[in-house]
Amino acid sequence: MSLLGLDVGITGCKAVAFSLTGEMLAQAYKEYPLYQPHPGWMELDPGEVWDAVASVIRQVTEAVPDDSVQALSVSTHGESVVPLDAKGQPLCRFITALDTRAGEQTKWWGQELGKDRLFQITGMPLHPMYTVNKLMWLRQHEPEIFTNAQRFLCMQDFVFHQLGLDPAMDHSLATRTMAFDVNQLAWSEKILSLAEIDVNLLSNALPSGSLIGEVPASIVEELGLAPGAVGVAGGHDQPSGALGCGAISEGIAMDSTGTVECVAVASPKLVLDAKLLESNLPIAPHTVQGMYLVLGYSSTGGALLRWYRDNFAAAEQQEAAHTGQDVYDLILHQAAEGPSPVLILPHFFGSGTPWMDPDSKGAILGLDMSTTKGQVIKGIIDSVTYETKLSVDVMEKAGIAVRELRAIGGGAKSPRWLQTKADIFGKPVVAMDVSESACLGVAILAGVAIKAFSSIDEAVAQMVKVKRVHEPDMVLHKHYLEK
Repeated sequence: MSLLGLDVGITGCKAVAFSLTGEMLAQAYKEYPLYQPHPGWMELDPGEVWDAVASVIRQVTEAVPDDSVQALSVSTHGESVVPLDAKGQPLCRFITALDTRAGEQTKWWGQELGKDRLFQITGMPLHPMYTVNKLMWLRQHEPEIFTNAQRFLCMQDFVFHQLGLDPAMDHSLATRTMAFDVNQLAWSEKILSLAEIDVNLLSNALPSGSLIGEVPASIVEELGLAPGAVGVAGGHDQPSGALGCGAISEGIAMDSTGTVECVAVASPKLVLDAKLLESNLPIAPHTVQGMYLVLGYSSTGGALLRWYRDNFAAAEQQEAAHTGQDVYDLILHQAAEGPSPVLILPHFFGSGTPWMDPDSKGAILGLDMSTTKGQVIKGIIDSVTYETKLSVDVMEKAGIAVRELRAIGGGAKSPRWLQTKADIFGKPVVAMDVSESACLGVAILAGVAIKAFSSIDEAVAQMVKVKRVHEPDMVLHKHYLEK
């Protein structure tokens, strides 16, 4: 028997089959295009997304015929939304999380309800990304689509819809709509009333790990799942990743380095502190019931290293193609030792927390004729970590403990990068045995739902494994702080 974790991102999706002891039995990944028809618009084609999801599921199930998939769950990025007609067909493309067209609606919320009251209800700081703003934009600018919509789906409930199940999303993803009451753990009557959105147009919001239903036989056969396979409510990608790396108790943080650099800290309390709001740090239900997660991020995390690869690492790309090595390993191996004299403002795609300024631009400072490639590469690593530390500092000032960071994502494969994190944060940074923590997190939820484990704690103990620990060099930590 195996458990399937799906992770549906902005530019691609991944499926991983896990054993009950946490080994990756098979995995598959497939990309899809991100469309930008107008400045600030970022869209996904629902058909292309589902074709990719179905493809990776089939690839994985074909690879594990002797360990058939009994249950699956889904981790997805937040905020993206698509309207469906009465026949369950999309009326337009997904308006994605990266889409910033709803600025006017965001300003309206600030005037009508105020950012403080909004944060106290939803745990979300005011921003154009959230789903409710996109829906209000649709009503104003695409009234025919809005009127004909019989259901609005985010990415998780869209996947379940395509699997032939009743659309449902978990609490952590529902919070990312900015229409969910984090105090009551239910859709907010206040927010939906002001937004003039019928709650019946939204999917059921369930605790992570809730059993949604049995996948119809026709779809089971098409995708190669085990007869009677079930779908289980998953999570927003960051809480899913936090579960998958064992960040489920107070003081343990997930540090994810993918396209975005994100730190998520588990908390047993719903901390709606003014310091979090001032720094635009959201708090949402965790994928573990009774726990919450505070989130900070840099919008240009690993994407900054990709920018360097695409523009300045032609030789490394050629070597990688010739030798079969990972191009990022080749680049990061050149990183200079110690704090870099090159200081980079990593706002190449606007800023994340604490400023949340989509118009902020990046900068590279400290260059002279002696500057080396290694110093620039190390400057990239340093700068992304500095940016993340700003959010961690705010969390600690708000009374949220951060004792240890558990690293996941592509950046977690680099010992140099992880040691830099430990030195700048001044805290231990733990590398995990499985880097695909979001898939592992929702696979854990699937396993608990079908009673393969008696509890989340038991599942984490069996499936989540630490690979190595990077202890901070406190002398370097002091040097970084002085810099």
